Amino acid sequence: MSAEKMKNIQPSQVLSLAELVEYRDGEVVSRTLSQNAAVSLTLFAFAAGEEISTHTAQGDALLTVLDGCAHITLDGRLYVVEAGQSLVMPAGIPHAVAAEKPFKMQLTVVY
Repeated sequence: MSAEKMKNIQPSQVLSLAELVEYRDGEVVSRTLSQNAAVSLTLFAFAAGEEISTHTAQGDALLTVLDGCAHITLDGRLYVVEAGQSLVMPAGIPHAVAAEKPFKMQLTVVY
């Protein structure tokens, strides 16, 4: 991807993605890095106890935990995803994301 298609991020630098989004008590914080008709790339920081309720997406999603541990419910099954691990969430399948403790993730959705 060219630098013109990326936003909220510095090009030509080695970055720690987890450091690009900050925890805030009582919030889910997001930072969009790229979004167009083909792909969406977003960083999230979930405070303890926060969640995104059950929903579906139009594209296949790759969730990668950058820090902490996420609790993902995908099609009724609970997955515990830890830092350095990823989970593919197919398009159209109901899923939810919850934080028992704070965690950060990168979400890539391919349409």
